[in-house]
Amino acid sequence: MPRRAIRAGIARAVSAAVAWLRAVSGDDAYERYLTHHARAHEGPPLDRRAFYEERERRKWSGVSRCC
Repeated sequence: MPRRAIRAGIARAVSAAVAWLRAVSGDDAYERYLTHHARAHEGPPLDRRAFYEERERRKWSGVSRCC
């Protein structure tokens, strides 16, 4: 197998691993929001700061106990 093919395969694997890690950690949340907003909503989307502020507000408002 030529070295170029091996390097390309490794690059694809690393890229896929980084994409997976961003997805499970929530790091790609804003990009996913922009994609969803473009398909489902009219008007301008929130900027990155407003998006994360709203996300944190929703996460921490309301009942914060188990029972």
